Amino acid sequence: MFRCRYPARAGAALAALAAVLACGAFGPLATSAVAQARPASATASGSALPSASAMAAQAVGDALQRPALAVRQPERAVLLAVAQAGARLVAVGERGLILLSDDAGGRWRQAPVPVSVTLTAVRFADARHGVAVGHGGAVLVTEDGGAQWTLRLDGRRAAQQVLQDARAAGAPDATLRDAERLEADGPDKPFLDVLMWDAQRLLVVGAYGLALHSADGGQHWTSWSHRLPNPRGLHWYLARRDGERLLLAGEQGLLAVSSDGGARFAAPASPWKGSWFTGQWLPGGGVLLAGLRGQVWRSTDPLDPAAWQAVTQDRPAALHASTADAAGRVLLADPSGRLLRLQGQRLEPLATSATPPLPSGLLVLDDGRVLVVGATGLARLDLSSSLTQESAR
Repeated sequence: MFRCRYPARAGAALAALAAVLACGAFGPLATSAVAQARPASATASGSALPSASAMAAQAVGDALQRPALAVRQPERAVLLAVAQAGARLVAVGERGLILLSDDAGGRWRQAPVPVSVTLTAVRFADARHGVAVGHGGAVLVTEDGGAQWTLRLDGRRAAQQVLQDARAAGAPDATLRDAERLEADGPDKPFLDVLMWDAQRLLVVGAYGLALHSADGGQHWTSWSHRLPNPRGLHWYLARRDGERLLLAGEQGLLAVSSDGGARFAAPASPWKGSWFTGQWLPGGGVLLAGLRGQVWRSTDPLDPAAWQAVTQDRPAALHASTADAAGRVLLADPSGRLLRLQGQRLEPLATSATPPLPSGLLVLDDGRVLVVGATGLARLDLSSSLTQESAR
């Protein structure tokens, strides 16, 4: 049995969500070393049975060719991310679910999707152009606000591109061997976040250091995996953009920062060596990072090791979701469903009602309410009074 290379969580429910996030419904993030150490088993008659990695890759491959099934109550399914496309809201989640709302989250309908792999992230450049990514190396694009989606990249093509670009760049032998193993593994590696500069320019990042860039809306791709400061091939869990400033972070304190739209990346020293799961650019150029064991840090300059400061909270727990509103206020959510507001060097809990547990995505709506997506679906929370009270302190 392969094990996901993903930090352990406390509690069965949180572990279940972690499994959806990291392993997906169709197979684990098995490391290449483990996969190679598991040959196909043999029956008594001597015929070989498929290895677990081969079966997982086959399951993912099938899901990449199978459209998402219609769900009776999709708003109550496991959902992992949400974004705004003009006046429309778009949420994504397990088994290819993409949901649309045109009334600020009051009612939701399911969009047709050509794959049934779990989708982990969604972004929009404007009201019409968006991208969703997920397991199996799936990258879906839309040009009509999410009504229709087209598969522009999958795990097989992503691995082939990584290997092709590594060979063309004359990469070291170790890098080439990693790229060859990636291709041999099949389409089982997920993308976990995505950036959009505009309708044409995209960057998708994910497991085992995967990072691919497109300058034409996903028609063609270039591997950035070997341009990024990630020699161990650690997982990228998050990508954030503020103009031409890029922030990537992930497993074991992995950090990369660019100030020129990705032409060059620096690898700043991380203030903590555990995994980062969420983060935000802050007003004035600072950053906030949060992750495993309730670790939250902020900095006015992520390239300066002395500028990082720890943010405290009363009940530390792994943090997977964060967002910022138009006023620059930063909100985070812990596994219990508590919403927390960044106040200087502390996270202060906000008074809310019926907050769902295990949130994985947050979005501040135009009317001031907060949309939460997670293991139990969707919820809209009115935080206007809480935010007003906090601001008056």
